[in-house]
Amino acid sequence: MKLVVANASHFKYAQIICDTIAESAKVRGTGIAKRTPEYIQKKLSNGNAIIALDGDKFAGFCYIEVWGHEKFVANSGLIVHPDYRGQGLAKAIKARIFELSREKFPGAKIFGITTGLAVMKINYELGYQPVTFSELTDDPEFWKGCQTCKNFDILTRTERKMCLCTGMLYDPEQKEKNKKKKEINSKSFKRLKSIKEALFFKKENK
Repeated sequence: MKLVVANASHFKYAQIICDTIAESAKVRGTGIAKRTPEYIQKKLSNGNAIIALDGDKFAGFCYIEVWGHEKFVANSGLIVHPDYRGQGLAKAIKARIFELSREKFPGAKIFGITTGLAVMKINYELGYQPVTFSELTDDPEFWKGCQTCKNFDILTRTERKMCLCTGMLYDPEQKEKNKKKKEINSKSFKRLKSIKEALFFKKENK
């Protein structure tokens, strides 16, 4: 199994990607934004997608969308072909597209909206946190993509404040702040431990 950054040579897989996404939505009975082969080809050609291949056979896919002048990026369209489900491939694809997003857009907040518990779990393991929709991009083009979802009326009725999807966000700045806070706490703990050990040693030698 190969996970590769997609390019124009993978155009032949655009239709099966669209069909697999549509079939998955039917089986789960959940809303999903429809994609066209032309739209998928655009993602394949600009290097903003990961495709999983078993030889020449399509196995899985996910792509990056860029919003708000690169302030936000979304990892969208995650799909695994039915023949390859239950093998941890979705998790591997999500990890690789997340890595690619960080490489290409290091300062961007990475977000996604999903109804799938499995995807939520993977996102959480990557460092995403559940957030309200107000913390996601306000780019109207992103929300326009929800128009083909059967739950779009819920989104419009609530003025884009909530829907059946859960919003999740990875903020690199917050991650760095948490890392520094953890380092400071660790240093403080070690310093306190050293002081206690010194006092104990002094007491024992009296």
